[in-house]
Amino acid sequence: MSKVHGTALRLTVFLSENDTWHYRPLFTEIVHRAHAAGLAGASVFRGIEGFGASSMIHTTRLLSLSEELPVALVIVDDDEALRAFLPQLDELLDEGVAILDEVEAIHYTTKQTHSA
Repeated sequence: MSKVHGTALRLTVFLSENDTWHYRPLFTEIVHRAHAAGLAGASVFRGIEGFGASSMIHTTRLLSLSEELPVALVIVDDDEALRAFLPQLDELLDEGVAILDEVEAIHYTTKQTHSA
């Protein structure tokens, strides 16, 4: 196993699970576009409770089931690749919040790297 350390950029997009793009979940469209753009990876996390611009609290608690739970979509890649992807978000997002932050990434791999 080998490890590769380096700086990267993390994009986190906060959405509602009910946000759509052409009748499919918006988070699905973003993940598929990230994949098509060749980004390193994308993950979607469903929240159990939260609120946004509407100030209405959405929760998974039994007595107040919600169909509009918060969703966080996270993509980590190098600065250049992720910034090149941002215009696609401009096309897709009508509302929501996107956060970019610099992170230190540690990539674990079982693939052997060869030095020249």
